[in-house]
Amino acid sequence: MICEIVRFAVKPGTTRDQVVADARTVVERWQGEKDLVRKHFLFDGEKEALGIYFWHNREAAVAAHDQTWRQRVFDTHGSVPEIEYHDTVMIVDNTDGSVTEY
Repeated sequence: MICEIVRFAVKPGTTRDQVVADARTVVERWQGEKDLVRKHFLFDGEKEALGIYFWHNREAAVAAHDQTWRQRVFDTHGSVPEIEYHDTVMIVDNTDGSVTEY
């Protein structure tokens, strides 16, 4: 399991409502990614948006964030995204009481 952390600056004055509205425009796209387990949309309330993705494999993560996707981020937010990849070794899920090791 791969955790991908994507972060990018948003334009000054961007509001939470604007970040949510933008996220809604890409929900269907992410639902169509067969190797994506989960995606979290985050906003620091001021200057940065983040996406936390859990993927079955790194290759799918890399492919999903291709040049077309990067250009969309730049065109929409005026910034270049930074991407990190991490091996997920365990998830504690308090919603169902599970602990899963990978």
